[in-house]
Amino acid sequence: MTIGLFGGSYNPIHNGHTALGQWLVAHHLVDELWFLVSPQNPLKPASGLLDDDARLQLARFAVGRKHKLHVSDFECHMPRPSYMVHTLEALRSAYPDRDFVLVIGADNWHRFPQWYQSDEILRHHRLLVYPRPGSPIDEAALPAGVTLIQTPLHDISSTQIREAIAHDPAYDGYGLHPRVWEEIKACGYYRDLNDIHSHA
Repeated sequence: MTIGLFGGSYNPIHNGHTALGQWLVAHHLVDELWFLVSPQNPLKPASGLLDDDARLQLARFAVGRKHKLHVSDFECHMPRPSYMVHTLEALRSAYPDRDFVLVIGADNWHRFPQWYQSDEILRHHRLLVYPRPGSPIDEAALPAGVTLIQTPLHDISSTQIREAIAHDPAYDGYGLHPRVWEEIKACGYYRDLNDIHSHA
């Protein structure tokens, strides 16, 4: 069984994330898609990051019962800081009968050489790279095992959503699953980006 691993902070998860997962499954590129919620990306600042449980709950609301999509807290139980090479090694050990394929955006592919032991990741796993606005990919220059997939572009980001919640009184949850938006409002998440952890 081929498992697509779609790692991220999901701060918060939005409809572009789940639409991509559904596309990958519908086009038989993976048998299942796991949203691998990261405790902290070593290449990103921690400020403005909801705690693990809050982001996992939002992801579960977004995924719901969507066919072959799952939310995984596997990386949240790994030692910190969390490096994908170590997560993948642990996943191979825990699920030896599954083929894990890493799903990343074109913007992350440009940063991939900065990932810890990125060569080791490529040695053991295939990568599926999806388009991102402003991050063109030269498909002919991709190494073996890395495939550019022509998914629909979703011009939406978690950063835009957080900023809209904090600064735009008219924001109505555009880009979010309704249950996710209701939870964000009820808990007061992202209202003050300078004091986000008081709501976590």
